[in-house]
Amino acid sequence: MAENNNSFKASLGLFDATMIVAGSMIGSGIFIVSADMLKDLGSAGWLLAAWLITGVMTLIAAVSYGELSGMFPKAGGQYVYLKESYNPLVGFLYGWSFFSVIQTGTIAAVAVGFAKFAGYFFPALAWEDANTFSLAGLLTIHYAQVVAIILIVLLTYINTKGIQAGKIIQTVFTSTKLISLFGLIIAGFIAFKWDVWHANWSNAWNIQKLTKVDGVINYQPLISGVALGAIASAMVGSIFSSDAWNNVTFIAGEIKNPKRNIGLSLFLGTLIVTAIYILINVVYLATVPLHELAFAKDNRVALSASEAIFGSYGTIIIAIMIMISTFGCNNGLILAGARVYYTMANDRLFFKKAGGLNKNIVPEWALWIQCAMAAALCLSGKYGDLLDMVSFVVVIFYVLTIAGIFILRKKMPNAERPYKAFGYPVLPIIYILMGISFCTLLIIYKPQFTWPGLIITLIGIPLYYIAVANKKNN
Repeated sequence: MAENNNSFKASLGLFDATMIVAGSMIGSGIFIVSADMLKDLGSAGWLLAAWLITGVMTLIAAVSYGELSGMFPKAGGQYVYLKESYNPLVGFLYGWSFFSVIQTGTIAAVAVGFAKFAGYFFPALAWEDANTFSLAGLLTIHYAQVVAIILIVLLTYINTKGIQAGKIIQTVFTSTKLISLFGLIIAGFIAFKWDVWHANWSNAWNIQKLTKVDGVINYQPLISGVALGAIASAMVGSIFSSDAWNNVTFIAGEIKNPKRNIGLSLFLGTLIVTAIYILINVVYLATVPLHELAFAKDNRVALSASEAIFGSYGTIIIAIMIMISTFGCNNGLILAGARVYYTMANDRLFFKKAGGLNKNIVPEWALWIQCAMAAALCLSGKYGDLLDMVSFVVVIFYVLTIAGIFILRKKMPNAERPYKAFGYPVLPIIYILMGISFCTLLIIYKPQFTWPGLIITLIGIPLYYIAVANKKNN
């Protein structure tokens, strides 16, 4: 690998940056997670409220990040913001969590989602015990996992050929899935079933846990703190589906006029996706009875809605949409993620080779080490468990990053701020309070989502001091 280039080339405009924001956000989550959210909430009103709260949090965070992106318009994004706001240790803990679970775990899950839905066209990829083989008698592998790894390798290889290759894929696939989603929304409103809508809204604001035993659905009303815990648990799905909006900050060094375009793309991209997510859930509630959505086969609520709208062709339509969506999403995740490891390596806190650029002016070695980690998570079969904790860890770092705006205003009062956080200090404070509330409720009511994530993050502390010791020795 040639490493004769030592700086990125700015070649992405506002439209490209917006496509990266929207494309990285929309994966397979919006097609699936509303089922589990309804099991926790049992309520049409609170389902939409959970998506709306998530959307508001995401938009506040996005417009707040505009100030940080203007101050530090270089590769690394959130890692850089945390390092500058606090210290290198906090930045490293984010980078370590990003590599070990946040980005690579998401890449693995999205790739497996692509392979699973390809099973509609290729039965050998269906997630069944029959579609497996043994690797040296030590590991049982689904054919879908093999396809997922091939997808990750393919997209990694394409992105080693330069930012333009990744840009083309991102623009084409994100545009296609946005048009497809708007098409599904329009078709859903045309097929609007008023009887279903009224039935779903008959007890719209009663939070209740839904369980199904021997085909019978049980409704357990929830009150007080337990109800708040249910809301937080439900929002794990919506927050995961809305995550990765900040990926565009990682490639700041490759964006034209980053001080303007990063903040604007964050706002435009998150606004578009938030509107789509809320409207898609309205379509779900307008076409399929609540209990059928909650207990849709394999949680595929979009499939149930599509069948209600398009009949027997609904399965094919949704399968194609999800494959397009996950393909484009993973391209954005792979493209952006490697830039974080590149920046960490240049701070001498990651593998040295990750800090080099190839002849196409992209961090090739960082791309391949990310590929290896994501592939390992595909084979582990534990990506689902990993993603359960992603939302908790991600929100912790979002809260720390937005709190960093207050720190930097005191720490660097005279620094250039071409764009200041919208609604400061009110909106950032609102996000911090909402984020802390969300994480606190998860700690209390869903500890299985929190402690594993905290442990993985804290493992980064000894790793940081090992890296610092090696840095001094060298």
